[in-house]
Amino acid sequence: MNKSEFIDAVAAKADLPKTSAAKAVDAMIESVTEVLKEGDQLTLVGFGTFLVRRREARQGRNPRTGGTIEIAASNIPSFKAGKSLKDAVN
Repeated sequence: MNKSEFIDAVAAKADLPKTSAAKAVDAMIESVTEVLKEGDQLTLVGFGTFLVRRREARQGRNPRTGGTIEIAASNIPSFKAGKSLKDAVN
């Protein structure tokens, strides 16, 4: 499912026009992004938690030359599914 299909599904489930559903989806994505940018986490009970994980610097290997390279530390957005979501999928 891509973003436009997701918007169509939200519009159908919420009985909204597609333009309103698109605004709602965009607002949700923007809000999650802002929360993660601030270093906080967002917990939606029953669905899951959006959080930022720290990936430490490490050494990697260049597949072309075989030489070692230094990979810088970075922050990685992550999602941890809640129990209800896990149960629904299984």
